[in-house]
Amino acid sequence: MTKKVLLIGTSPRLNGNSNQILKEFEKGAKESGNETEIIYLNDKKTNFCKGCLVCQKTLKCVINDDVKEIIEKMKTSDVIVWATPIYYYEMSGQMKTLIDRTNPLFADKYNFRDIYLIMTAADTGDYSGDGCIKGLQGWIDCFDKTTLKGIIKGFGLENPNDIQNRKEILIEAYEKGKNV
Repeated sequence: MTKKVLLIGTSPRLNGNSNQILKEFEKGAKESGNETEIIYLNDKKTNFCKGCLVCQKTLKCVINDDVKEIIEKMKTSDVIVWATPIYYYEMSGQMKTLIDRTNPLFADKYNFRDIYLIMTAADTGDYSGDGCIKGLQGWIDCFDKTTLKGIIKGFGLENPNDIQNRKEILIEAYEKGKNV
């Protein structure tokens, strides 16, 4: 069955390690016959949530920026893949801002069931992404039909292109993409 896979790169660096891994995930998903689209937040206008909760009644956000379009794409996707660098043991601010803005989805019908997380960090400890996983799991828990299906950890990547020396992580991303 063909799935609609939305991949969201949240790094401020367009060609950073997390986005390079994201591209490999997409390559695998596409080669398996899935419909894919990558959105990079580094060139999107994403304002902070105002907490007005109008979206809970109207299913639309009152803020006029690029997030409205992203939410519509999320709503109609079967799979969502988040990619983030880890900053201070947590997801990027760009990722958190988008997550907060997805509030209109909470009261609406949505297709997504499977969520994947790609994380990169300079730190080598396996615990490096625990804060990010916990934060994303909090979002997932608000959508009762949704599950965290897989995590890719690209740790020990200090410089922007270090992932090119860690082919095993790129292969893992490709394989997970093939099997969405």
